[in-house]
Amino acid sequence: MELRVEGLCKSYDGKTVLDNVSFTASIGVTRLLGPSGIGKTTLLRVLLGLEVPDRGRIEGTALRWAAVFQENRLLDGLDAEGNLRFALGAAYDASLARSLLCELGLGDAGKKKARDYSGGMQRRLALARALLAPSDALALDEPFTGLDSENREAALRAILRAAETKIVLLSTHEELSLPCRSIEL
Repeated sequence: MELRVEGLCKSYDGKTVLDNVSFTASIGVTRLLGPSGIGKTTLLRVLLGLEVPDRGRIEGTALRWAAVFQENRLLDGLDAEGNLRFALGAAYDASLARSLLCELGLGDAGKKKARDYSGGMQRRLALARALLAPSDALALDEPFTGLDSENREAALRAILRAAETKIVLLSTHEELSLPCRSIEL
């Protein structure tokens, strides 16, 4: 399983955001590194098919993607399990969901609605949703935003476990200590 990007370009209103981006990603973590505003989110949106590139080629478009966006995009009126059940549909596995929620520190959230979660709790629920989705690849846009060091470590462990069988593209503007390939934008 492989994702190959060649000569990808994207601009908005004459401003170039992606300029001839090329890389290959396979199973494991590939970190997209660069300061805010450099084009990491745009690159992920193009790969997910949410934006159309000006030019370039993407091989691996048959990949099934799951994503964590910069916005958590939760259903505020549902609890953690309700959010997962709604998003995953027939793929929802209550046992796996409860196990991952506990691992990510959300086991005690109970029937609390997502709107009542802290920002870090919402982020971890968005990550759980992506990790549990049937997919070949994960697009994780700043997945550690709002997480303290303990929850960041738990999230990182879960991501690395997923990376044993999936292509994981992880965008960040911070240096992280993890075994991965880095692409600087």
